[in-house]
Amino acid sequence: MKTLAQLAALVEGAVIVGNKELPVKGIEHDSRKVQAGTLFVCIPGVHVDGHSFIPKAVEAGATAILTTRDDVEVPAGIAVLRVPELQAALDTIVPYFYDYPGQAMRVIGITGTNGKTTTSYITRSILRHAGYKVGLIGTIQIMIEDEVYPIHNTTPDVVELQKTLAMMREKGMDYVVMEVSSHALDQERVAGIEFDTAVFTNLTQDHLDYHKTMENYMLAKAKLFDKVSQPGKKQGKTAVVNIDDAAGKTMLEHAKCQHIAYAIDNAAADLRATDVNVLASGARFTLNHASFGKMPLDLHITGIFNVYNVMSAVGAALAEHIDARVIAQALAEFTAVPGRFELVKAGQNFTIIVDYAHTPDGVQNVLETARKIAKKRIIAVFGCGGDRDNTKRPIMGRLAGQLADVVIATSDNPRTEDPQRILDMVEAGVEETIGDKHHEKIIDRREAICRAVELAEKDDIVAILGKGHENYQILKDKTIHFDDREEARAAVAAKLAKEGK
Repeated sequence: MKTLAQLAALVEGAVIVGNKELPVKGIEHDSRKVQAGTLFVCIPGVHVDGHSFIPKAVEAGATAILTTRDDVEVPAGIAVLRVPELQAALDTIVPYFYDYPGQAMRVIGITGTNGKTTTSYITRSILRHAGYKVGLIGTIQIMIEDEVYPIHNTTPDVVELQKTLAMMREKGMDYVVMEVSSHALDQERVAGIEFDTAVFTNLTQDHLDYHKTMENYMLAKAKLFDKVSQPGKKQGKTAVVNIDDAAGKTMLEHAKCQHIAYAIDNAAADLRATDVNVLASGARFTLNHASFGKMPLDLHITGIFNVYNVMSAVGAALAEHIDARVIAQALAEFTAVPGRFELVKAGQNFTIIVDYAHTPDGVQNVLETARKIAKKRIIAVFGCGGDRDNTKRPIMGRLAGQLADVVIATSDNPRTEDPQRILDMVEAGVEETIGDKHHEKIIDRREAICRAVELAEKDDIVAILGKGHENYQILKDKTIHFDDREEARAAVAAKLAKEGK
């Protein structure tokens, strides 16, 4: 437990109004999570100002308020910690409050546009096969060994992240494997974490609504390699980088530590996949590395993108000195990640694939993989999120028109935007490449999935893209439950009932 004075001493220009020796038992910015002895953080947001929740926080037990304002009114007996800049103060205070849990465990950070989740799950599997206790923080969920906790951002904010790391430390985790988004790196959400291994998967267009340029986006990713290069309490820092990707050069330039470069095409790579054969049932290839020579693999996951994901995870495992036999065994047993090229089986005579692909590169990877295993047509159902990078919409449309036989454009978290406007931008790209193939625009995602299933014939592939593991849809005025896998099963059941099967 720390006192308010100890926290204030970390921040230049901090001022305490009230009891300086007040013990702080927790730090929260959500008034619903406040308990007795909490320091409540007042974050001024675009839509909601945290200062308006001070009465609720105090009622719940908050004894101190963290703010940048000098005109905050609080009840008698409530202390105020005023700082010049809120985020900078949090980045310093919160890791200290939790006694820097990121220094107590080995931390593997994974960044890149695509492949972070699959890489993190494969890495977790390898480490657990090696006998380690592993915590995972990622897009789908937080896991502490087999315990599962919900997550709302790919990388949580500094308050939630440090609390989660502290819980992992208390539960005896040896390793933390975490996805690290460009937003988190740019916003310093990972402040106070000492990374041991940093992994770069790839860089393709995404998040330009935030970063504005691909250069900015790339440099945000590169901050992970600046961080892993910093001296710390632990030894053995390593950068694991895909050098088939042009941005890999920049990541290596920022990594002032040991490197493991991986690739399929680039012969200069330390870790390389050769004799690659992508099949409907999985992928066969040989991994080559100086430490073990050749490792033939016959995997249950397919797609050239998953060959890269396997290499990134193996690179991380090698950086952490995991035995090659353990790596091979873990890979042989690994099956799938929820919402990543996930097969939906509901008794139909065609294939349904649900995938999180929501970027041009993601759409291209999934549809090209589907094309390699397709016996007949590919029916693509996809959309683009509202209030996000709108320049990728026609690009994704062009790719779908080019790579699929039937295209159904639909909604994917339209948020505050007009769904019709989003689809019009997508369709502009579809029409450039679709030719005389069939395409439709259906705003309602449930209706779009039903339509795709209705059109599907024996041996076709229905690829439902964009949401993957997500079980919600964000509309203008609400968030509703929506799971592509559930909707696909329901659509198949309705189709089979209609056919009397």
